[in-house]
Amino acid sequence: MAHIPRLSRRNLVAAGAIGALTMGASVALPATNATAAAGCAVTYTTSSWTGGFTASITIKNLGDAINGWTLGFTFPDAGQRVGQGWSATYSQSGSTVTAKDMGYNATLSTGATTNIGFNGTWTTSNPAPTSFTLNGTVCTGSTAPTTTAPPPTTPPPTTPPPTGQTPVAINGQLRVCGVNLCNQYNRPIQLRGMSTHGIQWFNHCYNDAALDALADDWKSDLLRASMYVQEDGYETNPTLFTNRVNTLVDEATERGMYALIDFHTLTPGDPMYNLDRARTFFAAVSARNASKNNVIYEITNEPNGVSWSTIKNYAEQVIPVIRANDPDAVVIVGTRGWSSLGVSEGANSTEVVNNPVNASNIMYAFHFYAASHKDNYRAELERAAARLPMFVTEFGTVTYTGGGAVDTASSTAWLDLLDRLKISYANWTYSDADEGSAAFRPGTCYGSTYAGTAVLTDSGTFMRNRIRTPDNFPTS
Repeated sequence: MAHIPRLSRRNLVAAGAIGALTMGASVALPATNATAAAGCAVTYTTSSWTGGFTASITIKNLGDAINGWTLGFTFPDAGQRVGQGWSATYSQSGSTVTAKDMGYNATLSTGATTNIGFNGTWTTSNPAPTSFTLNGTVCTGSTAPTTTAPPPTTPPPTTPPPTGQTPVAINGQLRVCGVNLCNQYNRPIQLRGMSTHGIQWFNHCYNDAALDALADDWKSDLLRASMYVQEDGYETNPTLFTNRVNTLVDEATERGMYALIDFHTLTPGDPMYNLDRARTFFAAVSARNASKNNVIYEITNEPNGVSWSTIKNYAEQVIPVIRANDPDAVVIVGTRGWSSLGVSEGANSTEVVNNPVNASNIMYAFHFYAASHKDNYRAELERAAARLPMFVTEFGTVTYTGGGAVDTASSTAWLDLLDRLKISYANWTYSDADEGSAAFRPGTCYGSTYAGTAVLTDSGTFMRNRIRTPDNFPTS
């Protein structure tokens, strides 16, 4: 369909790579090092589970500076296979594996390092490779092959957490498994929560009383911290806005909610315009929050007017920045047409399915506004969700302008669909903006009362009722 008109101060949407292999209990293995007095050094570390593993590889150049590299190694066991990888392009012939640079990480000066990795599978055993080459130079040295017994096929029984534990306490570190978001028990879950409005305009709405209400009265699982890059946002004062995001992450952590960091690009719609800003911002927030198990990164909010290949290129340059600090966090990539899977620009999810982002543990964003986007959008999301891990990082109960009355019928149809498919969501917005999509009546954020329904708009009342229902997170 034709482009949807946009307003400058809002997200007015039209609306993973294939997910990481399903992981059971993780077993961390000692690092295997191959070093050479001159040439190269490689550190290969794995975390293994029954039938699968994640490999993290650090390559260090000890020779002359190079521009372009290929790493080679051979799996010791014939049943070991490379699956989805990141920060390199992988190929395998028999047991021989090659990993080639991706352009942005091609240059390695003397002493420089780069980090790559992949998810793999094994059938009989999962020993570490004992020899590596970099551009044909053997990285020689003493290596100790690493082996481990896999955990039992049937995980030990778990005791369900007591009633009243927080979402993070119950679910722990999340990961993508297949097309689902899964918890520490490797069971699919759905997170339900709210998005802030732009923190350059509504930061006063996110005080202790307001966030207590979100966690305790709304029983929200998730807080999305919406940091506009333009529109008086991050580009005007990177330090200020990075600190504001980190504060919101801390506030969500204290209350046991997941924190979704939204790099809120909207105008211009080409994410490459903000590539350097994204690298700087995500390097800072991922390093600062790497020790937390409740942080999710949304690296571009609503790309528009650009091809999927451009969005994919951007993602494959930003994700390694996060992975260097926080290798376990889930990363969400925006999709074409204001994160509508391309529907709002006349496309569909096929382009993503056929050309997924070259990274693991990622999901794809979908946005909608219930009064404007109805059956054809719902049908496309359901079709995509059978092949791609989807996360509705933003939606409204009203029109795409953010205004108008709540479309109760369409909003209910949307949330019923998301519940059925276990697709997580954040509603726009937990604010007192003078628009129909806001949860609070105008002026609420200058007061002290946030709990209950007296201060809520029709949209806020509708969303509070949906989010408050029990999560029933699976723990075994």
